[in-house]
Amino acid sequence: MLRTRLCELLDIELPILGAPLGMIAGPELAAAVSNAGGLGIMSFNANPPPVLREEIRRLRRLTDRPFGVNVILDGPRLPFPTADLVNTCIEERVPLLSFFWGDPTPYVGRAHAAGLKVIDQVGSVAAAQRSVRAGVDAVIAQGVEAGGHVAGQVATSVLVPRVVDAVTPTPVVAAGGIADARGLVAALALGAAGVVLGTRLLATPEARAHPTYKERVLAAGEEDTVRTVLFGYGWPHAPHRALRTAFVRKWLTEEARGSEERADEPVVGEIRLAGQAIPLPRFASFPPNTDARGEVESMAMYAGQGVGLVRAITPAGKIVRELAEGARDIILRQLGAIVSTAHEGGAR
Repeated sequence: MLRTRLCELLDIELPILGAPLGMIAGPELAAAVSNAGGLGIMSFNANPPPVLREEIRRLRRLTDRPFGVNVILDGPRLPFPTADLVNTCIEERVPLLSFFWGDPTPYVGRAHAAGLKVIDQVGSVAAAQRSVRAGVDAVIAQGVEAGGHVAGQVATSVLVPRVVDAVTPTPVVAAGGIADARGLVAALALGAAGVVLGTRLLATPEARAHPTYKERVLAAGEEDTVRTVLFGYGWPHAPHRALRTAFVRKWLTEEARGSEERADEPVVGEIRLAGQAIPLPRFASFPPNTDARGEVESMAMYAGQGVGLVRAITPAGKIVRELAEGARDIILRQLGAIVSTAHEGGAR
């Protein structure tokens, strides 16, 4: 077993969290991660509060273990207040309330008063310190290698120890570029109390990613992603990392076009939100989920640089368990052998 302060804090067996993966991580994926001993986090998935409430209750039916729900505070424009989403999570007493892209300060006190744990994802030391001043229980330090929307510009291997030094004793969780047991061990060595898996969980049966999206993830290497603002329609000027598809290569030199939200952008397809078909203009910020129709190859296929380590569709629970077992083996056998050999050599 691998147990860290994060496990004690969140009442979980393994220090592994599943990323919310907007539009992709629903109750099924979150429950699979939680049932394996980690903690799955479901995105609010652009759902209005009544639908989010239904999703939370469905997630509860799929697992009796702790889980989280993620709310983006200052991201895509929504036809309802972000505060209503937070209120729904508090009313439903979700075990963990997860925030990203904004200041969590207005919400932490109310969440704690209702018995919720709160975690915030950040991309810089300054943002981590703000989150700790707000009273969050843990901080996710997201490196620039991460897929999806990326808050900072610093690599995971540099950002994590800097954040750890800045906010100790608050636990820090590493995100960005972590896709196997070696990444988990490296994060622990950097001082993190756990990791977030994102891109690796795209290639699971439980992920709501479109089949073509999953195929592209399996075929991609570590150089096949790009940090850009191209898919800015609906969430303008927000950097994100996506697969370097033919569509992305064609438009990358004009990436600012994606954030202009021009009325004359053609519709390339549609997805379903809350049971309704939503047209997707070119450069829309939504990724293609299982309900996507149309020019899927022209949609935002978010993925991190760890995509090169993803080579098979694997059940999420198996990924979590193998990651933990592999990390334990590395620590006990490989690293243990190095320390033992070095000690014996010095004794001669």
